[in-house]
Amino acid sequence: MQRAEGSGRTAKDAVATPSSPSPGSPFCTARGQSEEHPSESPSTAQPPVDRPTPGDIVSAHDDWRPTASFERLRLRARILREVRAFFEARGVLEVETPYLSVAAATEPHLYSLRVAPDGPGSRRRYLHTSPEFPMKRLLAAGAGPIFQICRVFREGEAGALHNPEFTLLEWYRPGWDHHALMQELAELAGAVIASRRPLGEPERVTYREAFERHAGIDPLRVGPAELLGRARALGLAPPPGLGERADDRDALLDLLSSHLVQPRLGIGRPCLLYDYPASQAALARVRAGDPPVAERFELFVDGIELANGFHELTDAGEQGRRFAAENERRRAAGHAPVPIDERFLAALEAGVPDCAGVALGLDRLIMLAAGAGRIDEVLAFPFERA
Repeated sequence: MQRAEGSGRTAKDAVATPSSPSPGSPFCTARGQSEEHPSESPSTAQPPVDRPTPGDIVSAHDDWRPTASFERLRLRARILREVRAFFEARGVLEVETPYLSVAAATEPHLYSLRVAPDGPGSRRRYLHTSPEFPMKRLLAAGAGPIFQICRVFREGEAGALHNPEFTLLEWYRPGWDHHALMQELAELAGAVIASRRPLGEPERVTYREAFERHAGIDPLRVGPAELLGRARALGLAPPPGLGERADDRDALLDLLSSHLVQPRLGIGRPCLLYDYPASQAALARVRAGDPPVAERFELFVDGIELANGFHELTDAGEQGRRFAAENERRRAAGHAPVPIDERFLAALEAGVPDCAGVALGLDRLIMLAAGAGRIDEVLAFPFERA
């Protein structure tokens, strides 16, 4: 699934003062997602003898070597087989869709990699950030439950938990809501992780409950000024001007979430966080209420976000309006608007069935199963060595 959070000024620009969380705490990335320092999850496995340890300086002569041990690459292969067997046993069809598209992700904090034309009459293409849109076209055509394991690409995302090119598992369940899919997601994560390390029974916590418990505020009611005051009281230094506009609210929520909430989720057992603010709906349905909430969820283990899912929006008109609004936010942030996926909108108009869908970062899942501290410890060659 794609993510769309915050405003044009994001929480990643915030600076922590000495009174802020310790160096092991996560900080916010361009998508408003948490990123752990490697000290949070020390590796329990020994590095292979034929590659430098994390503290070594890697010379140009040595950087041809893989960053993952062969033991972990074999574990990666086993987990991929287990994931496919999980879905095959449940009658979910594996599909493949194009990596290149004439459309790009419109979310203001997702940056699609462009492929420049190299021939007469060639049209610019974008590497996908998620297979979501073509998979929903398959749903509209009557595919039934489907899953896909593929490489996706997001410019500018690099760090302990990020690689610009990474492996995503995405699947859709027609006729299901987000609660039913949360259960299946927990079963899959438990099957992969709990067989290799202790893991308690999953818990479900609403976005509101998590903020009230760990940040002492009601995220569905509080305004930007109060959020800004809370951030400063905790020793965080948001960038100048953040908090002056109503649409800065999500960026401030992301900032507080990354420092106070997310690090405390999924400790010892998976945590399913659900019912997000309506302003963070992305491609999820919004459920009416006081206040309304987005039928969206995320899975956390050890304070690390593993998956993001929705009870999917299937209204073509509403989706088109959200795309247009996101492109306007891109313009306001000084970024060029991107082409909208008109074929996806046509599929929605034709009729995508009521369904729930989720995307899970397989590299992070494998990292946790392996007891590794960084993504590159379970990748043969990360972006820097590609």
